[in-house]
Amino acid sequence: MFLRVAALSGASAVLLGAFGAHALQRFTSDPKQLATFATASHYHLLHSAVLLFAAQSRKATSCALLTAGIVVFSGSLYLLVLTQKKWLGAITPIGGLLLTAGWAALLL
Repeated sequence: MFLRVAALSGASAVLLGAFGAHALQRFTSDPKQLATFATASHYHLLHSAVLLFAAQSRKATSCALLTAGIVVFSGSLYLLVLTQKKWLGAITPIGGLLLTAGWAALLL
């Protein structure tokens, strides 16, 4: 199952990255907002690759943590930029902790 999640995550990271590079300027021209979206896209794609590795290694706990981290970290940043709801920035660090925990689970 996590191999499919990793593939879907990677594909969506590429699509969202392309959106950020080519169409996001229609929504905002603020360099900080554009950088925030780029950070979300970068972390999303990077951790999709790590998720693929974890899935192939059959590390279910790591996969679950990485998946949740991608959704919370990158998802909150994407939504922050697109909706301008500043409170979403408050949950982004939770996603960072989940990503870190996913890496730690790989270690263990």
